[in-house]
Amino acid sequence: MVMTPGPTLPRFVPHWINGAETPSDSGETIEKFDPTTGLLQSRLARGRKLDAARAITAARNAFEPWAQTTVVHRGEILRTLSKLLEVRREEVASVVARETGKSFKDAFGEAGAAIEMGYFVAGEGRRFYGKTTTSATPGRMALITRQPLGVAGLIIAANTPIANVAWKSFPALLCGNTAILKASEDTPETAHFFARLAAEAGVPPGVFNVLQGLGEEAGAPLVESCDVDLVSFTGSCAVGRWIAETAGRRMAKICLELGGKNPLIIADDADLTRAVEGATLAAFSNAGQRCASGSRVIVFDAVYDEFIRRFVERAKSLKVGPADSDDFGPVIHEGQLLDLLKAIERATSEGARILAGGHRLDDPAHRGGYYLAPTILDNVEPLAEISRRELFGPVTCVYRVKSFEAAVSVANDSPFGLTAALYTQNIDRAMVFLQRIRAGVAVVNGPTYGSEPHMPFGGLGDSGNGTREAGTEALDVYSDLKTVYINSSPALAR
Repeated sequence: MVMTPGPTLPRFVPHWINGAETPSDSGETIEKFDPTTGLLQSRLARGRKLDAARAITAARNAFEPWAQTTVVHRGEILRTLSKLLEVRREEVASVVARETGKSFKDAFGEAGAAIEMGYFVAGEGRRFYGKTTTSATPGRMALITRQPLGVAGLIIAANTPIANVAWKSFPALLCGNTAILKASEDTPETAHFFARLAAEAGVPPGVFNVLQGLGEEAGAPLVESCDVDLVSFTGSCAVGRWIAETAGRRMAKICLELGGKNPLIIADDADLTRAVEGATLAAFSNAGQRCASGSRVIVFDAVYDEFIRRFVERAKSLKVGPADSDDFGPVIHEGQLLDLLKAIERATSEGARILAGGHRLDDPAHRGGYYLAPTILDNVEPLAEISRRELFGPVTCVYRVKSFEAAVSVANDSPFGLTAALYTQNIDRAMVFLQRIRAGVAVVNGPTYGSEPHMPFGGLGDSGNGTREAGTEALDVYSDLKTVYINSSPALAR
């Protein structure tokens, strides 16, 4: 796919509050740098408490009229928004590619995922099922309906920006909530682009707002405000715990999609060609910036040496850069890159061995950008820090095990429980794996990532609080249930 010239990113990316572009109350801005070059790319409004208060007021004022709109009509508006995203897919992909440094091809695919999420959620406006059941009381009908929560605070990460916007915004709006999206400071224009399209599609002013800025300055006020009824967050465990404590004290509804340290098991009967490719995609695609990345590859002793030979060879063949001919691009900002390098250095000081990568790419083609060579480590202890901490970059660790029982034990010995995968040709082994693996998503003969809009996604332990995004299960996050009794007297039916 050839990259289509897109719009030049604006020098200034404002908030979107009450249907209009607006700077921060303080007039302050934040610099955002191009991950491929390290050069200044744009400046975004630096949101603080007063800006959050304006957005909350706009959302609160818009809530009742939006909630009283029929869910069918809300779905029609969201379908129109999905159509606009589809018509302007190349344009949004260009924005995503420039902000993240990923190839246009990958950004185009990500835009397609956001479009499919929009269409799926919009279709639920024609279903939006509750339940009708029986009552023990004569003349009484019992049923369950859905009702909106109020104002939803949506806080997203930068790794797949347009998909992340879609995953939270579409179900939040369909369920009758108004929303304030705290965009990642690393992908401000993607969120702003979506907001402008939403207005064009007919989303009323105040129903969907975008707040730019840093998490502790712009996101925290949403978490702390008693006028925000739901907080939905994708990001780190540390921030997720703070949100659970802070918003939980005021009994707000909370959705947390946090990290992962996802195991990918290679059994002794695995198709090694498929397994190597799956491990490569799981570990390195999107520069490893996936909560579902395959960051722990657990290999049976019988095939370990051969798998490692092929896996390292494949990793070293990968092309790193922003072009469509490249396999993956940079990590999102320099701080993240430096953190990855420090984690690798600590691991090697503790005895880990670098089989591939482990260094920043600083040749003329990559100089200035935030590029890390695809990195494979072995001789890593399952309890080592690098085995138990999400890194969010193109780094994976390989572990040698003697048996299926040992593989499952190592896989489950983690504070996380998001996704897991097994490569095997043994159906009995696969079935036992699916039953015993501690994960919200389990895969046989495929990589650890690959969600679909109609399927729920979420995890256990440090990976989240049990809520699920995508699928009809997302409607349970963004709506409350109302039990309804209707009493009648047959004697009066004359």
